[in-house]
Amino acid sequence: MLAQRISLLSGPGTAAAREAVKAAAAQGREIVDLAAGEVITEPPELVREGAIDAINAGVNRYTESIGLASLRRAVAKKLSIETGLAWDTDNIVITAGAKQGLLDAALALLDPGDEVIIIRPCWPTFPSQVRLAGAKPVFVDAKPPSYIPEIRAIRGAVTPKTMAIIINSPNNPTGAVYDRATLQEIGDLAINYDLWIVSDECYSGFVFTGERHQSITMAHAGIRSRTILVNAFSKELAITGWRLGYFAAPPEIVAVAKKLQSHTTSNANVIAQHAILHHLELGDGSYEREMHQRLATIRKAGLRILSKLEDVAPPRADGSFFFYLDLTLLLARLSRTSSIRTVDDIACILLEEACVASVAGTTFGDEAGLRLSFGAPPEKIELALEKVVAALNGLKSRQSAS
Repeated sequence: MLAQRISLLSGPGTAAAREAVKAAAAQGREIVDLAAGEVITEPPELVREGAIDAINAGVNRYTESIGLASLRRAVAKKLSIETGLAWDTDNIVITAGAKQGLLDAALALLDPGDEVIIIRPCWPTFPSQVRLAGAKPVFVDAKPPSYIPEIRAIRGAVTPKTMAIIINSPNNPTGAVYDRATLQEIGDLAINYDLWIVSDECYSGFVFTGERHQSITMAHAGIRSRTILVNAFSKELAITGWRLGYFAAPPEIVAVAKKLQSHTTSNANVIAQHAILHHLELGDGSYEREMHQRLATIRKAGLRILSKLEDVAPPRADGSFFFYLDLTLLLARLSRTSSIRTVDDIACILLEEACVASVAGTTFGDEAGLRLSFGAPPEKIELALEKVVAALNGLKSRQSAS
């Protein structure tokens, strides 16, 4: 008999897409993986150099549970530059990826019976971790094409049991980038109802609107004392498997994380910590700028290709590195007698017939969405998207023929 909490977790989600890609590859089929939530490229030379230096120096011992003081200091400096706010070492916790930071937040803030507002479509880890903490996720749906939540909908979800709001901008999966006014309204609401904000900003390096990333701590001067800002090095430095993230929060949350992490991971990987510290101390930002330019170029080409979709509005892809397609109209125009009825069916068709892996929106709590990553190797993306367009545009004609 397994613990009841296991039943509270969502299914494998994007991991299932990865397994499908592996299974197809094992059959000798060449699949273009547009399901992965990562940029496929080499990490920065300084990160690799820092890891090798640490290994050669015999760096093998525990660090403080919340990370090396020198790395926390460097992260505080990085955040201070990026946000224009003063962050101190005492505000920073180094985590084993952003997921640990989010779990720390859930365990620090939530008791059984509490409620947490989550904007949907959402990364499935958010509601799963809320449930693990014994609390209840309350969903507010953000509508296409902008996928920016309406503040009155958020306000309408607040009850006396509400403890926190989880926001994610730039958003996974939709690519939505919350504007300053929306962030200010969310901040006002949190203050008025005495709520915490957990702000996942893991895609902060990938904004394509021509403006810089806006953290809620930048947009609202009064929200910082009730905000946990979660981020990671996984995406911007292409080291998802290294599992190194961080969060910035008031000192009382940092103190709780110190206790929690001492009983979970003890500390984040020490080699990865030294590698990132080396990069932060010696890097000039050129790697991050080059990655942003690469993705901006691919995004532009991808939007051009996706504009040829007939029953699907082109995505906005303002941030992150995902094209998120709203298939509501396409699904409606397929007759009820068709065997193609759901986004999961369409994702299967793309994998089996177009040899392109995607993630159905049901993973994110959305029955009409489809996520395509443009973090895959650039030379493969354009052809893959052409196949996606051909497959989606051909669904109606195939149905007519049958």
